Amino acid sequence: MLAKVFGSSFFGVNASVVTIEVNVTQGTGFFIVGLADGAVKESQHRVEMAIKHLGFPYPRTHIVVNLAPADVRKEGAAYDLPIALGILASQGIIPQESLEKYIILGELALDGELRPIKGILPIAIEARKKQFKGFILPEANADEAAIVNSLDVIPVTNLLEAVDFLNGKLPITPKESKTREIFADAQNEYDVDFSQVQGQESMKRALEIAAAGGHNVIMIGPPGAGKTMLAKRLPTILPPLSLQEALETTKIHSVAGKLPAHSSLIASRPFRSPHHTISDVALVGGGQIPQPGEISLAHNGVLFLDELPEFKRTVLEVMRQPLEDRKVNIARAKISVDFPANFMLIASMNPCPCGYYSHPEKDCVCQAGVVQKYLNKISGPLLDRIDLHVQVTPISFDEMTANRKNETSQQIRERVIKARDIQLERFKDYEGVYSNAMMPSAMVKEVCVISSAGKTLLKTAMERLGLSARAYDRILRVARTIADLGASHEIKTEHIAEAIQYRSLDRDNWGQK
Repeated sequence: MLAKVFGSSFFGVNASVVTIEVNVTQGTGFFIVGLADGAVKESQHRVEMAIKHLGFPYPRTHIVVNLAPADVRKEGAAYDLPIALGILASQGIIPQESLEKYIILGELALDGELRPIKGILPIAIEARKKQFKGFILPEANADEAAIVNSLDVIPVTNLLEAVDFLNGKLPITPKESKTREIFADAQNEYDVDFSQVQGQESMKRALEIAAAGGHNVIMIGPPGAGKTMLAKRLPTILPPLSLQEALETTKIHSVAGKLPAHSSLIASRPFRSPHHTISDVALVGGGQIPQPGEISLAHNGVLFLDELPEFKRTVLEVMRQPLEDRKVNIARAKISVDFPANFMLIASMNPCPCGYYSHPEKDCVCQAGVVQKYLNKISGPLLDRIDLHVQVTPISFDEMTANRKNETSQQIRERVIKARDIQLERFKDYEGVYSNAMMPSAMVKEVCVISSAGKTLLKTAMERLGLSARAYDRILRVARTIADLGASHEIKTEHIAEAIQYRSLDRDNWGQK
């Protein structure tokens, strides 16, 4: 007898429906076909033990399980539950018509208990899109799936509960989630705040500008100057995630299996800080079955690269295309997957190997030429994609111990949101452009119009400071953001003057002893 159960698989951050066909006939042997990986093929033993443990008959005949479409690779243990239910349905223990209403997924333990799986949110979205009535899944995954409305999410803890529910013996109330309330409550959950930072007013200003325009930043300063502390607080001043952005971010983390425990929706902007020993694939994504990397996990948030020159050159170079396109394409022989990667890059570095070049109190012990060689570990094309180069100086003892009330992250965020609203209005007719940092070069000339006095100032600065040609567009973008923070329609000379100081690494004499 032939039984059909519906499951799902995902590629990238999108899911597709998989039909699990189970046919039990005379003969012997258990066969799984349909481009299944090792974990799927091993399900035979988990399924057999789970069915026997719960007292159901297991057929000692010829069993063929087909996973369709057959040309799409299936991976993971999530097909255990639909295969087990298909075997029971093929024996008449479960009515076929009840199976057709649901997407069913779950990993079985040998005693029939269900273990959680990953990638639930995109699968639930696909189930609603294909007009399935509901989704039968492990109880541990129910909160995540319940984010999707108009879908009956049926949580079960073991195989027996799933069988009794499909037979109408066990009524299970569909899991419900108050998505908007959860989203609203969790939007401002941060453990850190800018009010905790003493001094560093110039750096706070630079990060406010970066947040307002979506600009990438590199911080250069000695050890202990506060670079990491400041970077960790950047998400607290970025505009809150919209519900659509939260769903996009949650999908990526769900597919990667990185969704925090007891969390169904990522409501605050992610902050990712990979170690400098990270590989190319771990950073941008990939693998035999493409998985999202750190730059995609930082989508709609912040990617912080501490000690930038210590990262392998190849790792840094693979970021160049995602920084421009705001997505990463993973190409394989049979499949090509796009992962979103719209993130803010915040990098930090010591000014030299010893860390004390340009330190106000300590002497640099590096030999002549070493500082420039250290900087050259970062390629020009990568620096070209970073708008703000900011030098961080250590704070004095008096600043550290001052009993002064500092601005909170919420106060800074309010100014950032106002500046972003100005940009959204400015770019409402341009698809894919939402902030000043996203402006292509052709648009810069149209949007960033400066007066003759501003042009003179910019020309003088580029000549005297030895700024490179690539700094020109970056200065104009940053100046536009500074003007937006001041609610100014025009880019004034003071805006340009402030933007010029954020191009430290473009100066010809920087790093020369």
